[in-house]
Amino acid sequence: MTEMNETTTKWNGAIHRSSFCRTLKFAVLLGALMFCSGCDLSHRYQRASVETPPAYKEMEGWKTAQPQDDTLRGKWWERFNDPQLNALEEKVNVSNQNIAAAAASFLAARALVKEARSQLFPTVSTNPSITVQRPSSSSGSGSGTGSTSSSKGTFTDYTLPFDATWQPDLFGRIRNTVRSAAYGAQASAADLENTRLTVQAEVASDYLQLRGQDALKELLDSTVVAYQESLNLTTALYDTGIDSEEAVAQAETQLEATKAQDDNLGIQRAEFEHAIAMLTGQPASTFSIPIQALNANPPAIPFGVPSQLLERRPDIAAAERLVAQANAQIGIARAAYFPTVTLSATAGLESTSIASWFTWPSRFFSLGPAAAETLFDAGLRRATVMQFRAQYDGTVANYRQAVLTAFQQVEDNLASLRILSVEIQHQDAAVKSAERNLALATDRYKLGIDPYLNVLTAQTSLLSNQETAVTLRIQQMTATTGLIEALGGGWDTSQLPSSAQLASKAP
Repeated sequence: MTEMNETTTKWNGAIHRSSFCRTLKFAVLLGALMFCSGCDLSHRYQRASVETPPAYKEMEGWKTAQPQDDTLRGKWWERFNDPQLNALEEKVNVSNQNIAAAAASFLAARALVKEARSQLFPTVSTNPSITVQRPSSSSGSGSGTGSTSSSKGTFTDYTLPFDATWQPDLFGRIRNTVRSAAYGAQASAADLENTRLTVQAEVASDYLQLRGQDALKELLDSTVVAYQESLNLTTALYDTGIDSEEAVAQAETQLEATKAQDDNLGIQRAEFEHAIAMLTGQPASTFSIPIQALNANPPAIPFGVPSQLLERRPDIAAAERLVAQANAQIGIARAAYFPTVTLSATAGLESTSIASWFTWPSRFFSLGPAAAETLFDAGLRRATVMQFRAQYDGTVANYRQAVLTAFQQVEDNLASLRILSVEIQHQDAAVKSAERNLALATDRYKLGIDPYLNVLTAQTSLLSNQETAVTLRIQQMTATTGLIEALGGGWDTSQLPSSAQLASKAP
């Protein structure tokens, strides 16, 4: 009996030593895997180089008033000092559906970051069950245990398992997936800001053009009054036999044609009003803007230097983040060349008696690593890496094209403002000359020196020059809005969410 006890003790000691050795080996393997998890197969990302000029060409030889601060900030539309425009722009941020859709896309992209990040951690699951079983009597096997609950061999199996799996990120596949998702979310955030800026600029442009239509309406209304007075004059002279019926007909024709032109302005104004309603998220049928003529001058816009444009334009920022995302995807593709290691563990309690279900003898567990490696894929992985490298080159080209487009848009609007400022001066002088010509022609007509046709020609010339002057001022205001949009509207890349912010639990 003593020898049996000694033998049992030796076996138990050997079992414990064997179990300890296995645990030690697993711990060493786990430590080695954790050490190797620092490998990263992606290229170190560097922003693609682009050529930036030292100064804007269209600013040479033309100086415009600028604020002391060379950066647009915050609510840029407030520079126009128009309360109605301010109210409309505030509605854009909360009611425009394009902005709402872009915001939803950003939230979806942010969720992808959290999904990717979850792969860095183990997955733990459980599947408790209570199963009543009765083996077939014809199979020749019974329950074989003393746990049967009846003479027919029916028994109940109580199981409470816990499963855990984890894939160590040995070659950076998961980390690059997280980076790729984070870069994509940052690009989506920049797209949201670009959408917001585009809508805000469109509202401002439509509003200023609507006010321009009001200014033209005011001009034509006063012209109709003047033409009515001219008709009254020619009619009176005709009634007294001083002038001919031809002059009356000419005055009537000019008056009615101008009334038609005046009425036609209502079409464009209505279209601008409806467009603003749509952009601010309101039904066009219940939306209206009071009539008020455009009489403001364009505000001074700080344009800075071209190199700052790369940090201020949300579309350029989005293009650059897509380049970073494409670089991370190359690392994901290269990681496919190396094996995938999975650590799995299962533990739990199992018993055929509910009374002994939660006792120590009912425990069970299994633990061990598994590795998977593709030995032959007919060049699939190599082709995948080539695909992502080509896509990276494409995003670099798109980024550089976005920068070139931004410089073009800034130069276009600077050129428009520079040329319009000179053109308006000449046009104002032309209006004054046309007014003087009309006054002389009217006096000579009243004295009977010249026919009414001279007055008619002078009136037509004056109206044409006045309309041109108003149109140029509308173009100047819309070009100012275009310049603000081209400069990024006061946004900069520091407003992009960081990787930590994207992975945070806050919405």
